[in-house]
Amino acid sequence: MKLRHAVSNDHAALVEICVRTGNHGDDARSEYADPQTLAEIFLLPYVVLEPQWCWVGEDDAGVAGYIVATPDTRDFAQRAEAQWWPALRRRRPLPDLDNESLQAQLTRRLHAGVPTHMPFLDTHPAHLHIDVLPRAQGLGLGRRLMSTLLQALRDAGVAGVHLGVSSLNTRASTFYERLGFEELESAHWGRWMGLKLTPLKA
Repeated sequence: MKLRHAVSNDHAALVEICVRTGNHGDDARSEYADPQTLAEIFLLPYVVLEPQWCWVGEDDAGVAGYIVATPDTRDFAQRAEAQWWPALRRRRPLPDLDNESLQAQLTRRLHAGVPTHMPFLDTHPAHLHIDVLPRAQGLGLGRRLMSTLLQALRDAGVAGVHLGVSSLNTRASTFYERLGFEELESAHWGRWMGLKLTPLKA
């Protein structure tokens, strides 16, 4: 399995991976009216705005997994508000208030932007998203992608990193716990987990 930085030619494959793992780790194609919205929220802003923080794992069949991240959530949120969300929000207006479909919930998430309200951002300013296709799961790709990103964040002097994990995705929770991630805050959808990377500056 080869690891490398993502390039523009990977975008279609990355979107497919995001969708095929977007239902709490399972295939989301039958869950949403337009499942590509998942990629527009949780994948593409990173490969466009933070390409140096995006890696892919590639086997003989092609790209099998990816990890995307930003070292500074607050800065990324500001840049996304200026450069990413406006056009998408015009194309995907807010649904009616009484529309509780999964697609409507996803569209509201798009309009909410990158979350920055969490109290742990000072200690865990980076965040990440990682997805691996079933054919590459259990082969160490996820751990290699995480190790590559975490080392790069350490080298950059980033104090800590966080992520969100669904309460329905128990496999992911176990994976993160084995890497040393701990719960930072619980939520109705799951929990925020984090890992400290470098000592905090005095």
